[in-house]
Amino acid sequence: MIALDTNVVVRFLVNDEAVQARRARALIEANPVFVPVTVLLETEWVLRGGYRLPRVEVVRLLRALLGLPDLSTEDPQRIARALEWHEGGIDFADALHLARSTGAERFATFDEKLVKAARKLDAAKVVLA
Repeated sequence: MIALDTNVVVRFLVNDEAVQARRARALIEANPVFVPVTVLLETEWVLRGGYRLPRVEVVRLLRALLGLPDLSTEDPQRIARALEWHEGGIDFADALHLARSTGAERFATFDEKLVKAARKLDAAKVVLA
């Protein structure tokens, strides 16, 4: 199994640099690969901030990546939940924080927008600190 860095994942998804995109595709298609949750987080940030892709496209790309047959990641059920919440309006990083904190009684934040969005989506018990 080969763990992937963000730059390999982005080349694979965006296909904007031909040589690297071919190498990324060949690597991913020929080997079982692992994508750490931190790489997913950074990939979302690069796609949104660097490439200015809309949320719906970022979610589509990440789901396509995570659906590859020989790809594994940490805690796939919680990542899927985070993608659902992100699709519903919660920032992806915040959605990951919430999804990975499900064992906690509450999630405290100063982010009023997150509290409102989480309540709307029944995402978790998010409270103002």
